[in-house]
Amino acid sequence: MNKDSAQRRWTSFIIWLLLSLMILIPIWWMFLVSVKKRVDLFGTPSFLLDIGRMTWGNYALVLGNPTFQRYMTNSFIVATSNAVLVSTLALLGAYAMSRYTLKGRDNLFFWILTNRMAPPAVFLLPLFLLFTKVFRIGDYSLFDTQIGLILLYCVFNLPFALWLMQGMVDGIPKELDEAAYVDGASLWFVLWTIILPLARSGLAVTGILTWVFAWNEYLFASTLTSVNARTITTGLAEFVTVTGTNWGEMAAVAMLTLAPAALVLALVQRHIVAGLTFGAVKG
Repeated sequence: MNKDSAQRRWTSFIIWLLLSLMILIPIWWMFLVSVKKRVDLFGTPSFLLDIGRMTWGNYALVLGNPTFQRYMTNSFIVATSNAVLVSTLALLGAYAMSRYTLKGRDNLFFWILTNRMAPPAVFLLPLFLLFTKVFRIGDYSLFDTQIGLILLYCVFNLPFALWLMQGMVDGIPKELDEAAYVDGASLWFVLWTIILPLARSGLAVTGILTWVFAWNEYLFASTLTSVNARTITTGLAEFVTVTGTNWGEMAAVAMLTLAPAALVLALVQRHIVAGLTFGAVKG
């Protein structure tokens, strides 16, 4: 190993170390706050963990609270349902755009992506009116419902999922489809036995990322829900009261919110890399 190569490796190591610290230090600080007693939060700040004074009381208060149990359940239902629905629609849409000659295909694809580019806050007022006034039958409306959030997240997650799946389906040779059709296979048979197995890694990445996006979303969940369909991210605001902020419990909820997404990403990291590089090199 020559001197220039060693210098580049050390430079790369230092850069990645600094980036990692920028990400991990706030998480570590949040964990420290979550395991401190309220009286210790206003003492001298320290990045070191004092084992003798740490407490799991904040987590016990949160996990034992029926309200936050409902929030967590809502988050799992909304995020999981959204990921399944978006992944299915993205696979079908990507296959249609890849295999069929659609008039204005490029313009249609760009128009779909623009829905993801727009700032979410722009849609707040129109969506609130749609949820409360337009999509209403008698006393029932989409406001404060799980199905309302699931469908809403599809609007914003589907363009991203379609963009991911497009490159993955394009990487599957069309000759495989044509050979199956010649043998008398149906469209659904081709999708199930050829496209789905080959695009499995990409589909897993799409489902995981859309699940994380739906799980972490706060703006729409806080505006378009009130009691029944509130998610765990909206529960953070409930610790800010007129008498003060319950920092320990808020940090505990933040850690509980972060844990599922971090665990999922850690377990499937290898598949994410494989899925994102699928179809990058085409013959």
